[in-house]
Amino acid sequence: MINEFLEQLREDVDSVFDRDPAARNTLEVLLNYPGIHALMLHRVAHGLWKREYKGGARLVSTFSRFLTGIEIHPGAKIGRRFFIDHGMGVVIGETAEIGDDVTLYHGVTLGGTSWNKGKRHPTLEDGVVVGAGAKVLGPFTVGKGAKIGSNAVVTKPIPAEATAVGNPARIIIKQPLVLGEEEEARRHFAAKIGFQAYAATPDLPDPVVEALRVLLDHMQATDKRLDLMCSALKRVNGDFCDQKPEKLDTEQLMQKTEHY
Repeated sequence: MINEFLEQLREDVDSVFDRDPAARNTLEVLLNYPGIHALMLHRVAHGLWKREYKGGARLVSTFSRFLTGIEIHPGAKIGRRFFIDHGMGVVIGETAEIGDDVTLYHGVTLGGTSWNKGKRHPTLEDGVVVGAGAKVLGPFTVGKGAKIGSNAVVTKPIPAEATAVGNPARIIIKQPLVLGEEEEARRHFAAKIGFQAYAATPDLPDPVVEALRVLLDHMQATDKRLDLMCSALKRVNGDFCDQKPEKLDTEQLMQKTEHY
């Protein structure tokens, strides 16, 4: 048991050197890093919690909060090489589950949105990074290698290798967009009317991309209907519908975009 504790402590110290360039030596890390202190005390509290010494576990947890400014419920499950940088104001709820190699910064909350018993806090898979002040609220999973930006408020699952930013959090997918026939048609139509299709880059927030895709589809459908109506009316009056709409001024569009 002691050997395992010391082995985990060695891994924890090594993870500080890997992720914090300010760390200079092992003694400094052991004496001055509250994230290390909170994690050591949590392992003691969690061991007591699993053995049904829950009063003692909460007492150790409360002492840890007083000492470090980091509140970790003794029921939370935490993997190996967990690193809390700075740490002040971090709160981790009872049913939270944290994988290996996860990093949290100060002010992070892994909280719940329900008073019902059972799973009510998030699960962070391996390699997740959560920025300062972020709030991850609810019993969902943040996928492996995902990143959550500072001050984001996340209330829905995050896919692996994605980044969530903002309040409410928007997801930015890193993988390039796969182009099917419909997507090609959207881009072709967008180019034809004089601007880049929703700034067609794979790093735009998904809600914005989806909204603009719907608008482009609607514009194409409207154009087709107008063409059919004009064709029918031209049979009655050959001069009807000869006037074309003015072309969009791309410079004006760019100025408005920069303004916002």
